[in-house]
Amino acid sequence: MSKEQAAGEGTPPAVELRGITKRFPGVVANHDIDITVGAGTVHAIVGENGAGKSTLMKTLYGLHRPDEGEILIDGRRTVLNSPADAIRHGVGMVHQHFMLADNLTVLENTVLGAEARHGIGAGARARVRELSDQYGLNVRPDVLVEELGVGDRQRVEILKVLYRGARIVILDEPTAVLVPQEVDELFANLRELKREGLTVIFISHKLDEVLRVADTITVIRRGTTVGTVDPAATTARELASLMVGGTLPVPELRESTVTDETVLELDGLRVEAADGRPVVDGVSLRIRRGEIVGIAGVEGNGQAELIEAVMGIRPIAAGRVLLRGTDVTGRSTREIREAGVGFIPEDRHRQGLLLEAPLWENRILGHQRERPNARGVRIDAAGARADTRRIVDAYDVRTPGIDVLADALSGGNQQKLIVGREMSGDPAVLLAAHPTRGVDVGAQAAIWDHLREARAAGLAVLLVSADLDELIGMSDTLKVILRGRLVADADPATVTPERLGSAMTGAADGTGADPRNGAEDEDGVDGTGGADRAAEPGGPPEADPGPGPEDGGAR
Repeated sequence: MSKEQAAGEGTPPAVELRGITKRFPGVVANHDIDITVGAGTVHAIVGENGAGKSTLMKTLYGLHRPDEGEILIDGRRTVLNSPADAIRHGVGMVHQHFMLADNLTVLENTVLGAEARHGIGAGARARVRELSDQYGLNVRPDVLVEELGVGDRQRVEILKVLYRGARIVILDEPTAVLVPQEVDELFANLRELKREGLTVIFISHKLDEVLRVADTITVIRRGTTVGTVDPAATTARELASLMVGGTLPVPELRESTVTDETVLELDGLRVEAADGRPVVDGVSLRIRRGEIVGIAGVEGNGQAELIEAVMGIRPIAAGRVLLRGTDVTGRSTREIREAGVGFIPEDRHRQGLLLEAPLWENRILGHQRERPNARGVRIDAAGARADTRRIVDAYDVRTPGIDVLADALSGGNQQKLIVGREMSGDPAVLLAAHPTRGVDVGAQAAIWDHLREARAAGLAVLLVSADLDELIGMSDTLKVILRGRLVADADPATVTPERLGSAMTGAADGTGADPRNGAEDEDGVDGTGGADRAAEPGGPPEADPGPGPEDGGAR
């Protein structure tokens, strides 16, 4: 008997999807999918980008109507015409991109749209506290969301669906932006949900995490189910093989390609929030030809603002940006692009794509004056279309054609299009913010291969990622940012994700370094921040959740 059968013995499954098929013009997103989710279990769904996971969950949440098949909730056939229908049947969904209003409190965000349940006053506050205590969420009702870190925001999203009466909670890529300690906290929350009898459907690309938390795992490939397995009887490599027909990729650099030629230099860079507070504070670093410099930090500690300042998106209050010895401080984003800088943004929807435009037009974005997209002052549609086909083939973008709207692609395929666009044209420097966020193991391997090849050809890369294994494996040089300052250097050859995570949160002695001499400890972290950090009396700053959006932090 499986864990799921044991958990649900004597009761009907929480969810049954029978023969679910969903078609869009030119695409069959789901074909004859069968999934049974036992009550009171954590059921993981894994698969490649474009495999149909998100479409399937949107169908269960009432955002799509299936063309064929049926949905049963608690053993009863159910028709879901909208998310409101799903919520009435006890189904809630936490989306990958949080849907919170930064300028409202936790309580206000939780109650918004559900005022009829407990009002907006004492009754609502009491219910929020009750749910927080019951499920170990530890949320504070009166704190503004903009003051919260990523892990706390996620707990608020979970609280929102519980407040609306959800008994079945769908989590879409819930660990994508969390450091290891926050992942552990999330998994503790999920175990508490399960102990209280709730059912969790967990979508993730991180197979090791799926194996830790799930009672049952269903694998989807190219729109249909290919198997359901017991985590105790499988491995990450076997799951990867079911997903993509290959082995689990490992992020790693091989021989060193670092040269002595400095391509990008930041000298005392300072970026300020609207009220004058520093969100990037005196950052100095150099990236050489053929080198990948990784920046590790809890989101909201200045890494996004650092990249945007270098890219000309944010004004620089002090310091300089030198590109191949030329001062480009204060130049426009277009001028910096044309000087040889590629840019993979952390938010592909806000900064990377026009969702209502076709793929070939998205190929042109930010590169309107460059060949093959332009001839003179005119757009060369034929050249752009041909190059889009090249990117689609080279980066395995799953799409029926280049005239498909970007909004029709899965998040991972959108990301592959952006990576392909920004790696085109032989840039000298690539600013890469979370380049593999939301992509499957096969796409991760492809993107890592492209980065390795470009590095070997001389590309200098500034890499920001929430995936610590990726940072450790893909960086020649690794630095830690906290409250806008570089506070530690880490040796990618010896540091562990756990020790790196401790340094990122500013935990006491988390670096394991001797602040008197900057000696690197056996865990590979130098707590002094190295020569690139200005000396500060008293050692590294104390633990802090990082700046919120008012500070220019996580949005």
